[in-house]
Amino acid sequence: MAEARVRDRIDVGPRFTTADAIRLNNMFRGVDPVEMLRVLLAENMLGDVAAVSSFGAESAVLLHMIATAAPATPVLFLDTGKHFPETLAYGGDLVERLGLTDLRILTPDPETILKKDETGLRWSYDPDGCCEIRKVVPLENALAHFDASITGRKGFQSATRSGLPRFELDGDRLKVNPLANWSKAELDAYFEAHDLPRHPLEAEGYPSIGCAPCTSKVKPGEDPRAGRWRGWDKVECGIHTPVADPDDPANQPVF
Repeated sequence: MAEARVRDRIDVGPRFTTADAIRLNNMFRGVDPVEMLRVLLAENMLGDVAAVSSFGAESAVLLHMIATAAPATPVLFLDTGKHFPETLAYGGDLVERLGLTDLRILTPDPETILKKDETGLRWSYDPDGCCEIRKVVPLENALAHFDASITGRKGFQSATRSGLPRFELDGDRLKVNPLANWSKAELDAYFEAHDLPRHPLEAEGYPSIGCAPCTSKVKPGEDPRAGRWRGWDKVECGIHTPVADPDDPANQPVF
């Protein structure tokens, strides 16, 4: 009955509400992420859904889970024009190896780039503005056609992601974080168990990998995302915002 109510809401009302996020967090309490994704996608409980991937250091885990559950799920990748070449090559290899059949590469609007970042150096003096035109706007435009998105965020990655729930609202869309409560050790074990390739830059000291100009190596003891926008008061690119109200039942980590 709970599954039917979620599907009915997708068909006849607002995409999702706080009640839906709470219901799904409780419904999938303790369920293995692969099984959770299999049920969600097979039962069409999310409506039109896409996965968002950066092809970063840990992306292979979520992409393998999606390929296992439903390999035709659209995978959205933001090609900002500023990625490490290793990231682009790694992403292509992952998609082919895992058998994902619907990769969609999103790029910034050329006219916007010409007007707002003609030199290509906006990242050096306005990283928020650079992320806005190269990531936030292109992804928002792409997600307008979807009811839900699946992300690879984990709570351990940074203080702003601590307590991340599996299901949260993103406007009236649903954002699904299957790995919200996974530890680094669990991720490493999954890589080993499924013989997944590592991002080539991870071994060089990059546990979190974004655009090349704004990504640096991480020192021992730092948060995995400490190398992102080092020296700036910035911890997220803008496509994922921290949980707004940790006291809201919809934003409680239910695992």
